[in-house]
Amino acid sequence: MKLLVIEDDVEMAEDVASRLRELGHSVEVVTDGKQGLAAAFAEPYDALIVDRMLPSLDGLSLVRTLRKDDVRTPVLFLTTLAGIDDRVEGLEAGGDDYLVKPFAPAELIARVNALGRRAKLGAAETLLKVGDLELDLVKRTVTRAGQRIDLQPREFQLLEFLMRHAGQVVTRTMLLENVWEFHFDPQTNIVETHISRLRSKVDRDFPGMLIQTVRGAGYLLRDPA
Repeated sequence: MKLLVIEDDVEMAEDVASRLRELGHSVEVVTDGKQGLAAAFAEPYDALIVDRMLPSLDGLSLVRTLRKDDVRTPVLFLTTLAGIDDRVEGLEAGGDDYLVKPFAPAELIARVNALGRRAKLGAAETLLKVGDLELDLVKRTVTRAGQRIDLQPREFQLLEFLMRHAGQVVTRTMLLENVWEFHFDPQTNIVETHISRLRSKVDRDFPGMLIQTVRGAGYLLRDPA
């Protein structure tokens, strides 16, 4: 994989890069937030490894800027901030995974490889359809009955997961693990809030409700016809 490490601790950055290069990955290192943002825009990478605390531009702002401009490169945040709220903030900014310092090199490598596998799996199917709802994974667009629906990055991920499991009940735990990469319960209403926002865009003003709540079980997306 082609990887970009954006980390201002030069010793740590070079250690991470060296370990990844030993596994055959191509790795570029940048130690400044603004330079990292420019590099992420300039070249296509398979994944970004981003420190949250960076000079000139912090990691959260860097990733938010990328997502705003529809750069979908997977992001692994590195940080000393270990609180649940900090993890939620990082993932809500557009991060795909979150690793707290100090970390074991083996865990870093495993998480980077997981990002690469998810990216490859996502490339296998580029257009998802449920009834009159279409999600284009290449163009990153969503339409219903031919009308464009604008979604935030996390809303897009949530809808993609629901569409990939159309006709199946998905639980709150499944969504936390597969959309937010939480393997714990953050004790927030993050899922319910995003489902509500997604419904307001996908179902409002259209005939037939696609996203349904299955009381006591979870959520179900299916063609009402």
